[in-house]
Amino acid sequence: MKSSILDSIKSLPPLSKTIIDINKVYADEEAGIADMAKAIEHDPMIIANLLKAANSPFYGFSKDIKNASQAVSLFGMSMTRSIALGNSVRKLLNVDMQPYGITSQQFADISTQQSALIFNWYNRLDKIKADKLYFATLLQETGKILIASDVIEDDETISFASEIGTTNNIAIVEKSYVDMSCAEVTAIIFKHWGFDSDFIEMIRYSDAPTFAPESIKEYATALHIIKTVVPVNKPFSEVSINFGLKKASDAGYNHELLEDAIDDMLDVL
Repeated sequence: MKSSILDSIKSLPPLSKTIIDINKVYADEEAGIADMAKAIEHDPMIIANLLKAANSPFYGFSKDIKNASQAVSLFGMSMTRSIALGNSVRKLLNVDMQPYGITSQQFADISTQQSALIFNWYNRLDKIKADKLYFATLLQETGKILIASDVIEDDETISFASEIGTTNNIAIVEKSYVDMSCAEVTAIIFKHWGFDSDFIEMIRYSDAPTFAPESIKEYATALHIIKTVVPVNKPFSEVSINFGLKKASDAGYNHELLEDAIDDMLDVL
């Protein structure tokens, strides 16, 4: 790994008090929806992003969601934590995604699309695994923020962006510039922040799931398929969708369930 990336990770600020409180509530088996709503009630940015997600057509909730308690009730503890943490991480880090040819808002939108797709796909397969995958999917591209920053610092934005714009394998381009892929950088970021090992490892192996330990191989494979269908440079393109469906089929999934989830997403994009 480039020393500049490692130095950036070591110097990352701690997570906010709100996020620490959310994690405490989530880890408390006695806590409920009201406790989670209380943990976020003093953070207007988290509430705004939670309501935005709740009223997104991606999730198909039938009524207008107007307050945090409603949103937490609909999403549940796990997804609420995921959405809050995802938005807080992007706010905490300096987001300039020019090397990837997208804006910071487009980056946030793509992360939302990836997580909504895993939600719509895996809820048809296994709801418990869907919760874990939603959390990882929403955060799996975090490393791109530090990679982009390093590319800008090295004045390589134009060449990097040119290669990203045409590639079907973003991880290879990332490795050629900073010696590691986004998945590997992201894993180290969340290890620095003290997240659990399964979460870290499923992200670490998401670029090469065949090498993942058996205990997290399915999760790493699902993450890999999702970012194949919704890469930051060609989200939901015909080529990306076909690649993703092929990888799902090769991994033993019923690719028709994934195709149905993709079609549902395309209907509201």
